[in-house]
Formats: sequence, structure tokens, C-alpha cells
Amino acid sequence: MLKKELLDILVCPQCKGTLEYDTKAEELICHTCRLAYPVKDDIPVMLIDEARKMND
Repeated sequence: MLKKELLDILVCPQCKGTLEYDTKAEELICHTCRLAYPVKDDIPVMLIDEARKMND
């Protein structure tokens, strides 16, 4: 589980927008860019190339 302090400062690396933490999928979601960044072993992987493109 990610700490609230970390979630408060993380932004999407592509658009600098806010992220939503999906605890079940263990992803940080940017609704603007439609990208989901994985969280592996409680460490967010904030690389655009590693993000999953979300379906419409």
C-alpha cells in the first residue's frame, strides 16, 4: 500500500495531471492520458513506456 504522502506528490509524467490509485489492480491511473502506471512491490513505476494504455 502506498503512503498518502507519496500519493499526494505523484503526478502523471506525461501531462503532470493527478493520479488515482487503484488498490485492486495496483496501478496509478491518469484519466486524462488514459494510462495506468504499475505499482510493483509498493514502488510506482512512473515510466511512460511501462504504462498500460487503457481502453475507452
